Amino acid sequence: MDFDFSDDQEQLRDAVRKWVDKGYDFDRRRAIVAAGGFDRAAYTELAELGLTGLYVSEDNGGMGMGPTEAMVTMEELGRGIVLEPLTQTLITSATLQTHAPAALQAAWLPRMASGEAIVVLAHQERSARYQLNRCAAQASESGGAWTVTGTKSVVAVGDQADAFVVPAMANGQLALFLVERSASGVSTQAYVTQDGSRAAEVVLSKAPAQLITLNGMTALEEAVDIGIASVCAEAVGVMDKTLAITVDYLNTRKQFGVVIASFQALRHRVSDMKMQLELARSMSYYATLKLHAPAEERRRAMARAKYQLGVSMRFIGQQAVQLHGGIAVTDEYIVSHYFKKLTQLDMTFGDTLHQLGEVSARMQETAGVFA
Repeated sequence: MDFDFSDDQEQLRDAVRKWVDKGYDFDRRRAIVAAGGFDRAAYTELAELGLTGLYVSEDNGGMGMGPTEAMVTMEELGRGIVLEPLTQTLITSATLQTHAPAALQAAWLPRMASGEAIVVLAHQERSARYQLNRCAAQASESGGAWTVTGTKSVVAVGDQADAFVVPAMANGQLALFLVERSASGVSTQAYVTQDGSRAAEVVLSKAPAQLITLNGMTALEEAVDIGIASVCAEAVGVMDKTLAITVDYLNTRKQFGVVIASFQALRHRVSDMKMQLELARSMSYYATLKLHAPAEERRRAMARAKYQLGVSMRFIGQQAVQLHGGIAVTDEYIVSHYFKKLTQLDMTFGDTLHQLGEVSARMQETAGVFA
């Protein structure tokens, strides 16, 4: 089996890496955080690279690419701890393209691909605890028109997005709806999250909505799995850069007249970090390759991958802080921001403890080394 990336995929990686290195340095990121955690201009630059249309078909103005290209892109954005919510765009564009009626696709996908419109997933609720089947939001239909009432939490760029993909209960079953932020009955309260990005509480009070699909659980699980695969890839990029910064520091910091990279105990710890990084990378590949698998197999793979990524993120982040010493927890030094990003990614789409429970619950009778 050939695991090499194609020439097109390598060119995509190179283009994104160049933009991160030249167009999204640490100073620009700090300025975006200070301004509220989101920069429409930076998002537009991602759109100009074609990244907002990765999952959008060519008929709708996108690039018509797949999970591997998304993984390559998210790894490189992770290296720059980019704040703009491309993961959300990948999720919602794939969801609309797969499940929405043709008219809804025509109205939104071209605008999403061009970067004109931002659509984000608004599925989290305070009492859900990562359980997708726990949804308090309610949808009602009257005369063929739908309205949605409910509150969604930690919605990425919730006060800046143009529309939300919202799960809500409709006649006793979970359905997915598209709700425009400018619609009546929609209010948002924005804040900056732990890693510096922007999110909001979104309150819907009989807000007009367009039905995406009544088979909402299937669509929502697919959406979250796309999110998990994207987060895994992004985390690999964050960890890769975190390790590189740590190694560079060890090769320049001197103690007792020699660089501390010469200390065997520290070299062993760096080796352990590298091992965790490569294990995480392999599980990220695994998650990406399983995105088109049957639902049960796909869900099981995502739980496994996200669990391992959580373990690796915690280990690499903590080791980087310890190997740097006190400087690593200061806001002025970049490693503290990478550590916060890793911490937040661990909690995105289910933290490590939740995913361990998912792995256990989905374990089959044939599981084990002798199966």
